[in-house]
Amino acid sequence: MSFALYRRPGGVVFLDDDPDYLEMLAQVMPLDWYVRLFLRPVACIESLLEEPARWEADAWRQQEIINRWREGEPLIPQILKYWRDDGTARFALTQVCVVDYSMPAMSGLRVLSELTGWSGSRVLLTGRADEQLAVSAFNRSLIEQFIPKQAPDIRLRLTNAIQGLLHLAEPRHEQTWRATLSREQHELLCSPAVAQALESLALQQGWIERVAIGAPFGVLALDNKGRASWLQLEPAANLPELAEMAESQGWDAPTVQDVRAGKKLIDLDLQLGLGAVHKSQPRQAFTIAAEPAPLHGAIFPIHESFCPGFMASHERFIATHGDRDVQD
Repeated sequence: MSFALYRRPGGVVFLDDDPDYLEMLAQVMPLDWYVRLFLRPVACIESLLEEPARWEADAWRQQEIINRWREGEPLIPQILKYWRDDGTARFALTQVCVVDYSMPAMSGLRVLSELTGWSGSRVLLTGRADEQLAVSAFNRSLIEQFIPKQAPDIRLRLTNAIQGLLHLAEPRHEQTWRATLSREQHELLCSPAVAQALESLALQQGWIERVAIGAPFGVLALDNKGRASWLQLEPAANLPELAEMAESQGWDAPTVQDVRAGKKLIDLDLQLGLGAVHKSQPRQAFTIAAEPAPLHGAIFPIHESFCPGFMASHERFIATHGDRDVQD
């Protein structure tokens, strides 16, 4: 297990020729998912094939952040601006498509084969007679999952499968943000103990979108209401240097000693990136993990003037796009 460098919510599409089944799915899927329901294969295919160009434009905007960083522009203000400028458009991009295999107009596998250029995850719902075909499709990497439609625990199995796919790291995003990390930083984030601790912390804090970066080292995150936080990460070996920087900035001796001991961290790099609006401050530190090397963290709130805010939040996006009407 490694910590996904970039994660955000995305859409889930269901295609089935049974309107009652789609209505059931609309009612039981988690309310914070962006769900679209299709009865006709052609309409579903056309909708998903509109997305690759938008995925490409979004990926390029992220790559441009890296390009400007290499030219000397700080990462954190750029990422915050990317979120503000995007609004909620990225939340509408579909990450998972769930298709019924047995449909009169077109089989589920035929539908998925038509989705050339769409790189999301694919789930096939099968009947009793379709399972061998589904196994073959899975072995040929045509689908990520298949689930028997008649399974007694279909709702739970389907929800868990989709949730797992929504949490998968997107390879292109991983490659983009990996460029900001040193080898040592990347190894830390690939440590199962560190990854698990960070995932638990993200869940506890209610972060629905995050980017892990190496300059400075930490995680920039958004919650459901469009508020941003910075999780500063400091390996124990870096604490003496951070303490010296705090002392040079005029912090008192007790604060400097707390930094040196890993009891507090100071967001000097965050202030450097955001400017005078953000006032540097010491925050209580905690141990992320003791292995493979001690890693300390502290969470710093980002001033609201830099945040996307509620109008560009995922909560508002779901509130305004939450109708789960079946598209005929």
